[in-house]
Amino acid sequence: MLKVGLTGGIASGKSVVGAMFTELGVHLIQSDKVAHELMEPGGAAYDQIVAQFGTGILNPDRTINRARLAEAAFGGAARSRIERLNRIVHPAVIERESAWLQGIARRDPHGIAMVEAALILEARAADRFDQLVVVTCRPEQRISRWAARVGVDMDTARREVTRRAAAQLPEEEKVKAADYVIDNSGSLEETRKQVEETYQKLRRREQEKV
Repeated sequence: MLKVGLTGGIASGKSVVGAMFTELGVHLIQSDKVAHELMEPGGAAYDQIVAQFGTGILNPDRTINRARLAEAAFGGAARSRIERLNRIVHPAVIERESAWLQGIARRDPHGIAMVEAALILEARAADRFDQLVVVTCRPEQRISRWAARVGVDMDTARREVTRRAAAQLPEEEKVKAADYVIDNSGSLEETRKQVEETYQKLRRREQEKV
């Protein structure tokens, strides 16, 4: 089985690209969704996050308000707070993903298993994968896509994208580390063509492992 990391900057279109890979038969898990599950009440990360960031991040039903958590982790001089959040969440996410990868390897030993995660390189986790795919797009597209996704104006989106991007490696550093780069700046058809070409290359790499 070939283990592939899928990453890219904020609002680059990782999830769109990941969905295209699944249409081709790739197994995919999204670290963001895993993290959200772990942050639910009773989840592995919930108690530690509340202890670190306070009950002010909670909704009335005691679930974590993700916007408030983001403000607490990313707002102001936030490097140490981001690192604290990552130290809580990342180990639990990696444990869940490792179990998932093992399950895929048993069910489909010649398949391709892909982990979509924003901070693969920042977490120094690239060596967990056989190949790394990086999704890119133009800076203004990130802002417009974030605005559309969250339903905010462009100025608000710009501030949020800038704030979150500060916790990530610059795109050029991600590109340098990539085995494959998918430019998601154009049309969906153009992106899909790149995904299909990359899939064929990944399939050949998996076959070479046999």
